[in-house]
Amino acid sequence: MFSRSGVIMASISEWYAGKNVLITGATGFMGKVLVEKLLRSCPDVNALYILVRPKAGQSMSERVQDMMKCKLFDRVREDNPDFHQKIIPISSELTQPGLAISPEDVQTLTSCINIVFHCAATIRFDEPLKHALQLNVIATLQLLSLAQQMQHLQAFIHISTAYANCNRRHIDEVIYPLPVEPKKLIDSLEWMDDSIVRDITPRLIGDRPNTYTYTKALAECVVQQESGKLNIGIIRPSIVGASWQEPFPGWIDNFNGPSGVFIAAGKGILRTMRASNDAVADLIPVDVVINLTLAAGWYTAVHRPKTALVYNCTTGGINPFHWGEIGAYILTVCGRNCAELILVIFQTFNFDVRQLNWPEYIENYCIGTKKYVLNEDMSDIPAARQHLRKLRNIRYTFNTVLLVFIWRVFIARSQMARNIWYFVVSLCFKFLSYFRASSTLT
Repeated sequence: MFSRSGVIMASISEWYAGKNVLITGATGFMGKVLVEKLLRSCPDVNALYILVRPKAGQSMSERVQDMMKCKLFDRVREDNPDFHQKIIPISSELTQPGLAISPEDVQTLTSCINIVFHCAATIRFDEPLKHALQLNVIATLQLLSLAQQMQHLQAFIHISTAYANCNRRHIDEVIYPLPVEPKKLIDSLEWMDDSIVRDITPRLIGDRPNTYTYTKALAECVVQQESGKLNIGIIRPSIVGASWQEPFPGWIDNFNGPSGVFIAAGKGILRTMRASNDAVADLIPVDVVINLTLAAGWYTAVHRPKTALVYNCTTGGINPFHWGEIGAYILTVCGRNCAELILVIFQTFNFDVRQLNWPEYIENYCIGTKKYVLNEDMSDIPAARQHLRKLRNIRYTFNTVLLVFIWRVFIARSQMARNIWYFVVSLCFKFLSYFRASSTLT
């Protein structure tokens, strides 16, 4: 317990004690970290209900069992070998009416859930608009409808993205209006043929680069429309990367974002990449996002804000980290709402990374991709480094031979080029002669 402005507040972990939590997207990257953090740092949480859909060749229970076998849960497994008893899977499908949740499960959820974390979404940039709309907007609408039936719900936390408003140069912690009303757009596209929707998609998304950012912006508007009936918080992370500290440094389980770049470069597949060195690299460690998410859930439930609170969880505003500075440093930005939160949070739910050693983070990130994504033996790191040196030398040799060959071809066709070549060669010869004479005198 601690006091702020004369008000006694319970710590975050104490607040989650005895609570029943509903999580969508729990089998995804961020969802798994959220589940692990709740089980480890809030050991008295009552139950975690997770929406899971059967996958091709894998049942719902098999997917959950695979998730719980993940190395991510090693620390929880050491503290509580029976942690899986707190995880209750609920069969669901985001593309189906009512999320395909059975009446019995609906009754269970509406009678016991205290807080909802909505992490599920499609993150494919090239998703057809109709499908992206179904997964990112319509599913959110249906989950909000279910949440309104929950008798003991205290907070609804929606995971958005910092790029929902990427068409703006400056983004505040507010929900920006859209030129179209989401529900009307859904009704309009419902009867249209896919080819028609594909043709009008560029006009609909306007100056946004893809359907992902567009539908995430629509989802924010949908959530805002329900904020009068629910206590709502919206988290906007940027490019979510490997863990910084929790449950251990460098954990990652996918090829998304910078992970694929690190792996391709490490394997020697990616030798160069066209990019601006001055472009801001808005990387954010996944554990920072999850700590903020859980803190925002607590804050939303305790303070019951009249309007939805938005939390930008990015790294590019105060001390930007550029792509040309990978391995240098990175700092997190917490806006107005985060700044208030940070005053009352214990270093257990830390999302202030100003003390973070970013070169160390990038190194752990690279090692994490090797260890957890590629499942490679860490003992072969010296051999891998030697392999990279060999590839580098091959590249330098090839580039040198290619340059000499092109230059020789150019010399054969140009008298001026030959004159320049002979001049450079004579200078080199004179320099070597001078160097030899100096060495002899010495």
